[in-house]
Amino acid sequence: MHRREFMGVCAGAAVTAAAGRAPATAATLPRNAATENEGVPFSFTVMLWTVYRDLPFPQRLEKVAEAGYHAVELVGEFKDWKPPDFAEARRKKHELGMEFDGTCGVWLPLADAAKREAFLKALRDFIPTMRELDCTRLIMQTGDKIPGLSPEQMHANCIETLKRGADIAAENKIELLIENIDPEENPKYFLTSSAEGFDIVRSAGNPHVKFLYDLFHEQIAEGNLIEKLEKNIDLVGLIHVADVPGRHHPGTGEINYANIYRKLAELRYSRYVAMEFHPLGDPVKELRDARELAISSARSARMARSFESGRNYEST
Repeated sequence: MHRREFMGVCAGAAVTAAAGRAPATAATLPRNAATENEGVPFSFTVMLWTVYRDLPFPQRLEKVAEAGYHAVELVGEFKDWKPPDFAEARRKKHELGMEFDGTCGVWLPLADAAKREAFLKALRDFIPTMRELDCTRLIMQTGDKIPGLSPEQMHANCIETLKRGADIAAENKIELLIENIDPEENPKYFLTSSAEGFDIVRSAGNPHVKFLYDLFHEQIAEGNLIEKLEKNIDLVGLIHVADVPGRHHPGTGEINYANIYRKLAELRYSRYVAMEFHPLGDPVKELRDARELAISSARSARMARSFESGRNYEST
């Protein structure tokens, strides 16, 4: 099942209310990045829809923790949960020292001004569920192209909707993340270009709005991954990782992830890198290998900086 198909299944899910819980608090930095990742500035998470879909939710968390991760991202795993289910999920994640660092859950499009008020209502209605999850980052899609509207109109609609949504996000101490999807996976989707996505986020002009830079989708759509990181690192709220073709683990395709991780370390990116790939074999092993590649690559960049600093000092 592709994520887009899974999103369609979850789009009509009912929202579970949680009025009594304290507001979530958005964290700019991952909890234990500097210690658990051996000095690497960013931390790691797993998009949970990609692994162990046949296991009960608590066991899925255990498998991710076994691979060395302390965070997961959700799509709609909680759509049928009742309050006791949320409580058990919180208990389990605390037991494992884990976070729910991001979730989907608001499915109305950003590009359609006619649905703006409905989007804003859905956003407000979903915040209690985010509190139940102890989650502060909401992953959203711009939606498909709107018949009769020009690309410029849809672009402007996304900006205005995000400006309005950012006010709600700020009040509730959460972040809104918009995502690019390549036209091969969904030819109807509006935001296929990360360059345009960065422009929309920049124009929204609110620190509670960031861009989810999906490297898999961007490689298919346009490529030139590293230069866009260099130009827009301040706008990146989350990075999604999978190789091209096939959406498998780094090293199986054409993306040089070692270089990307080195660049992230050089830029001192301090948020999450999410593994969102289809394992070809043992998911725990492949997740562990993917994390180790990222750490070793980022550490090599740090060591190179230290060596260069030493040389510059000796030459003075």
